[in-house]
Amino acid sequence: MLLEGKRVLVTGVLTEQSIAFSVAKIAQEQGAKVVLTGFGRMSLVERIAKRLPMEAPVIELDVTNAEQLAGLAGHVRSYVDGLDGVVHSIGFAPQSALGGNFLDSSWEDVATAVHVSTYSYKALAMATLPLMEKGGSIVGLTFDATIAWPVYDWMGVAKAGLESTSRYLARYLGGRGIRSNLVSAGPLRTMAAKSIPGFEKFEENWVERAPLGWALSDTEPAAKAVVALLSDWFPATTGEIVHVDGGYHAVGA
Repeated sequence: MLLEGKRVLVTGVLTEQSIAFSVAKIAQEQGAKVVLTGFGRMSLVERIAKRLPMEAPVIELDVTNAEQLAGLAGHVRSYVDGLDGVVHSIGFAPQSALGGNFLDSSWEDVATAVHVSTYSYKALAMATLPLMEKGGSIVGLTFDATIAWPVYDWMGVAKAGLESTSRYLARYLGGRGIRSNLVSAGPLRTMAAKSIPGFEKFEENWVERAPLGWALSDTEPAAKAVVALLSDWFPATTGEIVHVDGGYHAVGA
């Protein structure tokens, strides 16, 4: 019961294959009261919410919409009286900014990727700040941005920005007792990954090279790391990136 009595907001649940779904499920199993946010296909998110151990309420949230961000704390208060944890599982880049189009991507499409995938981390933190008066933990999801990957292109740049943003949040929110950390997961066959043209190019290599092996459809290891970072077991850890990738990041060819 790592999260007993805690209140957690989880964004980015779309299907049962989502890392966010596994986070919400494990968080509930560990004692948390969970509230979800969804965007676009709200009826689908609401159906998925019913498949959790306990059905969770769903709030519509477009992280690029200032009005919805401003109203988020009020909506959350309809279900819980505050938050102890926030999970950012949001990312998007237009197709023209992925799949080998790096040199030809327009600023408009790059700006969309950065707004949704990078700036939204800070925006979500500020929107939920009034709910974390006693401190808390913000955890985001990244994909190792220290190197350039095939086909990942501007999403890779956006993730590099996300990793930097997390460090700055750690710096500026630490005085309020709020931690900011990221989990860097290996490739998983989520809806987001399927939308990236050619993403499968390095999946097999990952499975072969990761010292611990890697299951492309198992979101539980990454979700467990998120839940651990939400818990009180990392009270002095912030600005960190925890790799949950079978050890792939640590080995060479």
